[in-house]
Amino acid sequence: MHKIIPNIFTFISEFNKEQILKLDQNIGIIFRNYNEIYKKDKILKIKKFCKINKRRFYLANNLKLAINLNLDGAYIPSFNNNLDVLKYNRRKNFLLLGSAHNIYEIKTKEKQGVEIIFLSPLFKTKNYKQALKVIKFNILAKMTKKKIVALGGIDKKNLKNLKITYAYGFSGISYFK
Repeated sequence: MHKIIPNIFTFISEFNKEQILKLDQNIGIIFRNYNEIYKKDKILKIKKFCKINKRRFYLANNLKLAINLNLDGAYIPSFNNNLDVLKYNRRKNFLLLGSAHNIYEIKTKEKQGVEIIFLSPLFKTKNYKQALKVIKFNILAKMTKKKIVALGGIDKKNLKNLKITYAYGFSGISYFK
């Protein structure tokens, strides 16, 4: 069976059934909440809901838990540059995602074995005033053979600009709210 790899992703920090059901089934869902310790029962609840509703579900910054709970994959944020991720045995269809802001972080994600790199911020956001913009984004995207997902500041007005990038897809937080 082939691995289904979404090209659109969103981040959630809470389990909100209505929010998830509003999303297209082809959108990968990444649970990311750095303000709390992940509770196994909560992650399993989200996993079950996503499986029933045919959604791909990934867990941020806890590869071991994502593997143990047999999730679709895990997301390694840019600040996690630990190469211990290589010691974990992952099943064939487990997708490893990671984020980067520069060439150093891209190379770190490659060493960690990620299959898709979220490159950010493409456009300005409230947290990142220094955006890569299209040209720098494309230069960085060409420096890896990994699939690149655009992240940061993407809204309905600038979505058309993705067509001139080397992005495999895009991800957003506020875009889907």
